[in-house]
Amino acid sequence: MTVAIFIGALLGAMALGIPIAFALLATGVALMWHLDLFDAQILAQNVVNGADSFPLLAVPFFMLAGEIMNVGGLSRRIIDLALALVGHIRGGLGYVTIMAAVLLSALSGSAVADAAALTALLLPMMVSAGHDKARSGGLIAASGIIGPVIPPSIGFVIFGVAANVSITKLFLAGIFPGLLIGAALWFTWWWLGRREQIMPPPRRSRAEVLKALRASGWALMLPVIILVGLRAGVFTPTEAAVVAAVYALFVSTVVYRELKLRQLYAIFVSAAKTTSVIMLLIAAAMVSAWLITVADLPSKVIALLEPFMASPTLLLVAIMVLVMIVGTAMDMTPTILILTPVLMPVVKAAGIDPVYFGVLFIINNSIGLITPPVGTVLNVVAGVGRMKIDEVTKGVWPFMLAELAVMFLLVVFPSLVTVPAKWFGG
Repeated sequence: MTVAIFIGALLGAMALGIPIAFALLATGVALMWHLDLFDAQILAQNVVNGADSFPLLAVPFFMLAGEIMNVGGLSRRIIDLALALVGHIRGGLGYVTIMAAVLLSALSGSAVADAAALTALLLPMMVSAGHDKARSGGLIAASGIIGPVIPPSIGFVIFGVAANVSITKLFLAGIFPGLLIGAALWFTWWWLGRREQIMPPPRRSRAEVLKALRASGWALMLPVIILVGLRAGVFTPTEAAVVAAVYALFVSTVVYRELKLRQLYAIFVSAAKTTSVIMLLIAAAMVSAWLITVADLPSKVIALLEPFMASPTLLLVAIMVLVMIVGTAMDMTPTILILTPVLMPVVKAAGIDPVYFGVLFIINNSIGLITPPVGTVLNVVAGVGRMKIDEVTKGVWPFMLAELAVMFLLVVFPSLVTVPAKWFGG
């Protein structure tokens, strides 16, 4: 009955068009009423405590870093470097998109920010070169979701807080799976475009490549600083976010000099607006998370999943399918916040490594960003690229299937996550 009330209240509120944060609060109130625990003070206290978390300070600073990078020229220089390295290969602009997405992922950690930058800079070039616009937009959308997988990742920060799992270990465990997704997109783009007769631009000279490398050197140093700092224990993930924001601000204003002081206000406002949406979601979700614990909802879910508990692989397949279905109708952050407190006890009961599960969970939620009908990244690419959402959806399907194949490959072969994580010190 408790599970039915939780699901029914949440879906009912969403069906009425209530914003997801307030739908989560309504679900919490419904559970409190059912458990005869309704108290406005408890409700308010959980909302306040939900946002009162030191690790969550990483969210606004990573958001700010992403905004500064896009305006301050760091993102553009990363794309210029990718163009210099692989732009001359047949279908090279597609490979540029994938390479740039991987490099940008190591800077911002936001799929939306990466997808917007890639669309604005690369989509016109791909269309001018003769590539199909729908397929190009689909590749950009699929490449953009590498952002939450390769550290630094806002998704890992939120999951780490919600699941009480080491964010540093999640960061280090996400590196190889993110690169594997990039490799899958690379192969898919080659497979789809192998019959295209589009003339690539001429190969850049060694001097031009070195010039692009020097120009992007300051931008490329950021992920090195963050990963080395985390690995050596110099700073926490939250402090790494501050380092990223300050470093990006310094490079944009002092080194590249593309960011003017008068632009800072708009950048801070934009980052603050995005952060406020995420923090309200987190605060509202903590009410439901507390009530899920009080109602012992995880034990009921464990009972429902009892047939799968004997096989961790089969259990993970069932969970991944569930998350995929939820991801078609819900954005990444609320999905993490709603499902994490329910699924983590199940995962621990089955003896599955929480860090390994966290990587799979974030990959699945990232793919949900390009899954219609919600598909936040699809909408970003369509808006920035002035395309119909149906066009982007049509173009993204083969790349999304490749990413799903990688996710289920990681389910079947856990060592693809755990072994590289040990290499990086996770």
